[in-house]
Amino acid sequence: MRFDGRVALVTGGSRGIGRAIALRLANEGADVAIGFFRNREAAEKTVAEIEEAGRRAVAVRAHVGDPDKVAEMVDAVSSELGAPTIVVCNAASGVLRPLEQMDLKGWQWSMDVNARALLVLAQRARDGMIARGGGAIVALSSLGSERALPAYGAVGASKAALESLVRQLAVEWARDGIRVNAVSAGVVDTEALKHFPNREELLAAAAARTPAGRMVTPDDVASAVSFLCSEDAWMVRGETLHVDGGYSLIA
Repeated sequence: MRFDGRVALVTGGSRGIGRAIALRLANEGADVAIGFFRNREAAEKTVAEIEEAGRRAVAVRAHVGDPDKVAEMVDAVSSELGAPTIVVCNAASGVLRPLEQMDLKGWQWSMDVNARALLVLAQRARDGMIARGGGAIVALSSLGSERALPAYGAVGASKAALESLVRQLAVEWARDGIRVNAVSAGVVDTEALKHFPNREELLAAAAARTPAGRMVTPDDVASAVSFLCSEDAWMVRGETLHVDGGYSLIA
């Protein structure tokens, strides 16, 4: 198994795409820490599934928009399982509102949770990765980083910032053996999509317009993340891998 002996931290790992990523990494040999904020029951359920598969796991509560809590989360994972050499920045949030209605609090919340969290998480995990010969960081982005979507202005800007940060980290930390990339998923029908005011429209468009013939699933995204965390992706640096079945290619 390609992640045997590795420790992975997946923020937002209790449900949806994060859960699929956590289970995939565990099935390939990693011990996995599940970062969560609100739903401890879901996080503990995912931990139990990983342990049933024969790997170690732990659930760690943290609000990724708070730099101190992010630092505490990484320290707790290092204490419980060992320093993570795989970090998946998946937890996300943001205010869905037309920009003429966007206040600075909503804007800052979106930036802090989606972009700043990656910086703080990467900084805190860096020394442990270097001590173990390197590691891999993968951040989850979305098509809204480069395309205009209804009520998505603040979140889209935060995801664009995240992708820019991925490129910069990839260059600056390559010398340390740390690979940094992003995965931009298409429309995935998870609980997070319930917060979108145009959810039904998004689902209908994805079902009708995806050249691959079906919508993206959490397992599709997990497969891409697993690849980028592996040695097979050693020469992939600072890239944003689109996993959307060709949806974004259509004019």
